Amino acid sequence: MTTTFGRRLAAAMRRHGPLCAGIDPHRSLVEAWGLTYDLAGLERFALTCVEAFAGRVAAVKPQSAFFEVFGSRGVAVLERVLTELREADTVTILDAKRGDIGSTMTAYAHAYLGREAPARADAFTVSPYLGYESLRPALDLARETERGVFVLALTSNPEGAGVQHARRGDTSVAASMVLGAAADNAAARANGELGHVGLVVGATVGTAVRDLDLDLRAAATPILAPGYGAQGGDVAALEKTFGAARGQVLAASSRDILTAGPEPHRLVDRVQRSAETLLAWAG
Repeated sequence: MTTTFGRRLAAAMRRHGPLCAGIDPHRSLVEAWGLTYDLAGLERFALTCVEAFAGRVAAVKPQSAFFEVFGSRGVAVLERVLTELREADTVTILDAKRGDIGSTMTAYAHAYLGREAPARADAFTVSPYLGYESLRPALDLARETERGVFVLALTSNPEGAGVQHARRGDTSVAASMVLGAAADNAAARANGELGHVGLVVGATVGTAVRDLDLDLRAAATPILAPGYGAQGGDVAALEKTFGAARGQVLAASSRDILTAGPEPHRLVDRVQRSAETLLAWAG
């Protein structure tokens, strides 16, 4: 790597627009493309996405589970996807949502962020609900290797509020994640840059960011915002949710883009139109 994750991501967002295109080869989408739901169909689906997205979007987010379901051969396809996107100089965020403690978290970190990891990505998603500091091996390795992590903070699923909105004293669980990320991003924040620790905040959580007093702008965090497009998120929803932090937001869209397939040119058209809309919003 030649520069920090935050700088690379910010540059890609300025160049292409703040869109993260998902690669989610679940059964219904693979079959809707007229492909068989097997290893051959998985490979065709995933590599078509690579063809359409590489060099055209700020970031691409493969969902690890949809590859893992095919065992080691599916993981080999995922490794190829990550390799080809990396060779095309496209930022990758592996959606794996790993979270554990001690040596196990260290192993997860090296699996995805290690310099020679077969499935290495520019960043991967992590779950902090064993405590923010349980993520320390990944947080530190990301800084060392100039990669990033995205910490689940405020998700849009109905069950999430029961944990994320809960408070210890005056601080919500979600706010504690923001504070942790802010501390890890202190050096980047001092330079007016995005840090290597990002947050996952759903595009459709509405006023929850304000209700829970989450100071996303001050935390210097890249914000991965899933739910843009088919899940109901649009520019108005993004503005309602993020407001002054709009320049940090990377809107993630999977189904809305993938339903444009299987023809690569239709996928290209869909991502370009979405990215243009987001770029105009982000300013």
